[in-house]
Order: sequence, then C-alpha cells, then structure tokens
Amino acid sequence: MARGVYVTGIGRGDGRQVVELGVMELLSRRIGRVGVFRPLAHDGPDPIYDLLRSRYRLSQPPGTVMGLGYDEAAAVLADKGTDELVSLLVDRFHTVARGYEAVLVLGTDFADTGLPAELALNARLANEFGTPVLPVVAGAGQDEDSLTAEVRNAHHAYASLGCEVIAMIANRVPDAFAHRAARTLGGQLPVPVYALPEEPALAAPTVSQVAEALGAEVLQSDPDGLARDVRGFVFGGATLPTFLPALTEGCLVLTPGDRADLVVGALAAHSAGSPAIAAVLLTTDRRPGEETMALAARLSPGTPVLAVSEGSFPTAARLTTLEGRLTTATPRKAEIALGLFENEVDTARLSERLSVARGDRVTPMMFEHELIERARSDRRHIVLPEGAEERVLRAAEVLLRRGVCDLTLLGREGEVRRRTADLGIDLGLLGHDELPEGPGAWARVVDPETSPLRERFAELYAKLRAHKGVTYELAWDLVSDVTYFGTLMVQEGLADGMVSGAAHSTAATLRPAFEIIRTRPDAAIVSSVFFMCLAEKVLVYGDCAVNPDPDAEQLADIAVQSATTAAQFGVEPRIALLSYSTGTSGSGADVDKVRRATELVREHRPDLLAEGPIQYDAAVEPSVAATKLPDSSVAGRATVLVFPDLNTGNNTYKAVQRSAGAVAVGPVLQGLRKPVNDLSRGALVPDIVTTVAITAVQAQQSRREPGAPPSPPPGGPEERPGGTSGADGTSGTSGTAVRR
Repeated sequence: MARGVYVTGIGRGDGRQVVELGVMELLSRRIGRVGVFRPLAHDGPDPIYDLLRSRYRLSQPPGTVMGLGYDEAAAVLADKGTDELVSLLVDRFHTVARGYEAVLVLGTDFADTGLPAELALNARLANEFGTPVLPVVAGAGQDEDSLTAEVRNAHHAYASLGCEVIAMIANRVPDAFAHRAARTLGGQLPVPVYALPEEPALAAPTVSQVAEALGAEVLQSDPDGLARDVRGFVFGGATLPTFLPALTEGCLVLTPGDRADLVVGALAAHSAGSPAIAAVLLTTDRRPGEETMALAARLSPGTPVLAVSEGSFPTAARLTTLEGRLTTATPRKAEIALGLFENEVDTARLSERLSVARGDRVTPMMFEHELIERARSDRRHIVLPEGAEERVLRAAEVLLRRGVCDLTLLGREGEVRRRTADLGIDLGLLGHDELPEGPGAWARVVDPETSPLRERFAELYAKLRAHKGVTYELAWDLVSDVTYFGTLMVQEGLADGMVSGAAHSTAATLRPAFEIIRTRPDAAIVSSVFFMCLAEKVLVYGDCAVNPDPDAEQLADIAVQSATTAAQFGVEPRIALLSYSTGTSGSGADVDKVRRATELVREHRPDLLAEGPIQYDAAVEPSVAATKLPDSSVAGRATVLVFPDLNTGNNTYKAVQRSAGAVAVGPVLQGLRKPVNDLSRGALVPDIVTTVAITAVQAQQSRREPGAPPSPPPGGPEERPGGTSGADGTSGTSGTAVRR
C-alpha cells in the first residue's frame, strides 16, 4: 500500500501551498512515482496541482486527482451521511494509491466549502487513507502567545481524533518571533515544530495578477515586466518633486491617466535605478497622449503601464486584498517558496518521519535534487562571469533562495543592478567591499575593469604567461575580460569554482582554465562527461565535448576520470569502452585503440570494473550481453560509457537526449586542478542551476582532498585538451573544444 502524507489545516489563510510544494519536493527526492490526491475541490482550475504537475513532471491522469467537488460532496453528505461520503473518497484515494509509491494528499481549504466539522472530516479521511497528517497553522496577524496556543490546540485536535501527526508547521509567522516560537513549541509538543516567517515576495501579487484582477488594459510591457512583484502602492497626486521621493522599491504607481508628468517621472526614476518600480497603473479612464507613451517606451520599455476606468481609491480598495499565488505562471515564486521551506524546516528529519523508503530507481528529478542537497550541505562560492545575462540572473536567484552556494557576478555594477530591477529579481547584491550579514547565501557584483584585484591579477597572469611573451601591459588588458578574471579568482582561492558559457563560446570559457588552472598531476588531459538522466537510471557519458580523437592512453585516462566523477556523484562506476565491435569479434585500428585503452585501465586501476571493446547495446542491455559477453561483470549493466572519439560521443548524447527524452547534465569538466564548467549557449535556467550545483560539489571534493596541488610555477608547461605538453609548452597532440 502506498504511503504518503496528508497536508491539512485548521482554517483559512494558512498559505499551505508553500508546505505542499515543499513536501512534494521531499517525496520526489526519495521515490520516482508520487501521486497527488485532493479529496474535495472547488470547480475550475486547481493552480497548486497544475504547478506540481508541471514542476515535477507528473504523469498522473488529471481526472484521477480530484475525489469530489464540494457541491457534490455536500449533496452526498445531506442525502446519505458522512460514512457514505468518506467511503466514496476512500475508494477514489485507493484507485490513485495503487499506482504510486506515495501519495501527497491536499486537504480541504476551509474556504466557502459549506461543510460542517471540516477539521474532523480531514482527520477521518487521513485515518482511512492510512496517511499521517502535517497540519499547517496560519501565523499572519497573530502575536507570539496566540500563535503558540493555536499550534498546540491544532496538534491536540488532530491527535485526539486518532491521527498520526508527523510535525506541525506555523506559516506566515511575523519574522520578529518566528524562530523563538518554533523553539518554544518544540519543547512543548512531542513532534517537530517549524515556523515559516512571512515572506513578502510570496504575498506580493505579480503585475500580471494585478492586471487580471482589475481587468486592466496593458498599454506597455514585456513578459519580464508582467512577472514583477508588486510590493506596495504609491498614489500619484502631488507635484513631481514631492512625488519622486515617495517612490519605493517594487511599488505600483497609481495615478490619473492625465498626469503625464508623473508617468514620465516614475519611468525615468526606474530607468535610473532609484528606485526600481513594479509598474504604473493609470486610473480614471484617461490615457496619456501618443508622445508621452512614445517617451515612456524609450525611457523604460519593459516597465508595464496599465490602465483602468475606475478612480484611484476604488482601484486601490480592490487591490488591498489581492495576494500572490503559486501558479505555473509564477515559477520564481515557487523557487522562493522552496527556498523558504528548505531554510526553515529540517528536511532530513521530516523526510525520515514521512516513512517513505528511498526507491531503487534514480530519476532525473531525484538526481537533480540530490545535487542541490549536496551543494547546500557545505556551501561553496562560485563565480559567474556573465553577470548581466538574464538566464544567469534568474538562476542566481534560485541558487541564493535555496542556499546552494554564494555567488560573485561579474559585470558592470550599474548594468547588473538595472538588469535585476527590470527583471523584478531581488538578489540583495553586495558591492565589492560589502560584507554579508547573517548565515544565508549571498551574492556580490564585481566589475573587472574597476576592481582593485585587476592589478594583482595582471601581475599574476603576466608571470604565468611570461614564457609566451605576455607583458604586464597585455595582461592588464586581458584580465578585464570576465572569463579570465573569474578564472583568476578561482586560481587565487577567491572563489571555489566558475561556471560560464551561457553567452560565451566553449573555447572562450575553457582557454583561461587551460592557461591558468591547468590539469591535475594525476590527469593526462582535461576531458568531460555528461550525466544522462534516463527514466529510471543515470548513465555517465565521456568524452562528448572536449577531445576530438584521443589515443589509447588518453582514452584510458578519460575512462578512469569518468569513473571517478561518476562515483563522486553517487553513480557506481562500471566502465564500458565502446566500439563498433564487441570482444574479439572485430579488428582494425579503431578497435585496437579501444582494446589497448581497456588493458591500460585494468593495469593502472585494477579496482575498477572495465570492459572493452564493447558495443552500446551489449553494454546496457542484459539480454544482448547474455549472448555476446555472458561472463562479463560489466556487460548489460554498464554505468560509465566511454566513446572512442568526439564525433561518436557528441552525436550519441544528443540522439539519446532528443529521442529518449533524457535530461543531459553537462558537460562536466574533469582533470582540472580546480572546478570550471561550461554551459551550452542554449542553456535554460534549470540547466544553469544544476551545473552550478555540480561545480559546488566538485569544489567540496577539492577542498577535502589532502595536500591539494599547489598552483603551477610561473612559466611552466601549459596543459591543453587532447594532449600532453612538451618541455617548451607546446601541445604534443592537437585538440579543440567542441562548439555547442
């Protein structure tokens, strides 16, 4: 029988969608098949279920999610009684439960349900479903004493009705006493108690939600502008000198449509970054003239300008009760909610109390979650050279909210800050000399052109490249390049790793790493792997991005490095060195290269399981392996697949990615002294988040290794991909990084 958890409440306004999202995150980390069941639902769309389905790629048929509508439930209750209603809902729950390893049950919402004794109904359903309960109590508007009493009463209510209460959560608690209340309650109740502070970014509606609620006409905007949070209201009625100082960060400016001076002034203030407003809302059914709107479009083209027919005060009255919602259209709010949940809840302890055994399968979602958790466990500092790139900024907000790592964003400070304002992103950016406050993850913006580090880096680079004729003057110019500056930060220990490539070529990202960081003493070359996340397992592909045509020695090195990387990320390494021939069935230079590489792996690392030459199907399919290599300990169960050349590897990973629907994470570089990783220029925000998390985990490993290799001596030989270096610093075998 599937087990799960019943998330419920005691009244309206508890904002439990944050908890439902957080619990789904915990369940999806441990098992591959999670179902969702809402016993009773209102008519129309279900925003939180739609968000869960989209975010967690749920394959559950939507028609099985809902038990009954509230009107139908009320009719059953009136005609046949509570037992019949419960019996119907239990049958529908078990229909879902039979197909899943665990079920997340979304309790009733206490909002216009028309049901008597709603708390008791939730308790009985949880008991009949065989699921523990996780009650959520609203903390908004309460003082510490009343909140403490309400949490204790809620626990007593569910426990006295026979429920297994696994924890209590108070949500939207005033920040002033949230942590103190959790500690107090933790000493009074027999279950863990967590308090989630009020998060303004979750309560704030987006500009799009404001427009929808008011039926406003959008005169000017772009998708990023509509996604901004509205954190307050400013009424425009005074003169411009009085109006401008009243503007606040993220405010919605309400002004009659004939006040062109205030419209232009608000947009000019936003464009200057002082402050960044959310939008302008024009009231009284007036519209600025064409010339004013044309000027508005030039001043701040992405800032929304909306219009309604009502006056300012009636419009404001309609907005006072409007709050933000977690929906598929607000992915940023979902990340904020998860960050809040993970920062305030002991997720490891709660996962244990959920009593859901970790499954044998490893799904793409589970692999990605594990990366995030490992990165969070020992926070590292990563530098992102493309600091003004939209996808990088959005990824940075996710990374900070979830406490994955600390960040340095490189770029012109004014440009980065303006870009975050336009996107409605809050990174809490520190300047170069500012120190972070508190234990949370932080981000700093640094401009390589004006940074005091530029002189130090120029001197260092000139020494490192003196054998190539690089002077201090040349180095001074070169180190202002963001990828060189970021690489030097990593080399000097000012950052633990670097991720770039969203707006730069692979060569531009990797060249500084080869020149400055260089290869590890135990690695012959720099190579790469992709983690290929299939439906039920994760495979490691190497090398699909760096070395065009490795010889036998280099191929063996790639195999060993790939096995080490696989083990580092929880994949048990069983190496298949691939060829068009299996075993002794073929011959020729290409097969002989793979055969020799396999011999070298076995010779130098007898502790590793390695097979080759072997064809792909014999490597991964047990039935084929039983015919072609029945006595092999690798055939049919290989996890690390090493391709003979870049042409084969790059095409294969892309074919599997597109045809099998695999999630390809990478390329992850291996062999460098310190972690640097490259992004595809088509990388999406989740790709960037995952790559940064991988880099942070690599940095953790580098820090743990005893006697980490020191920086190479200035003027020493230069390692390059695809070959070892000669005494004069030239490469013995040519090689180039593939451009993706």
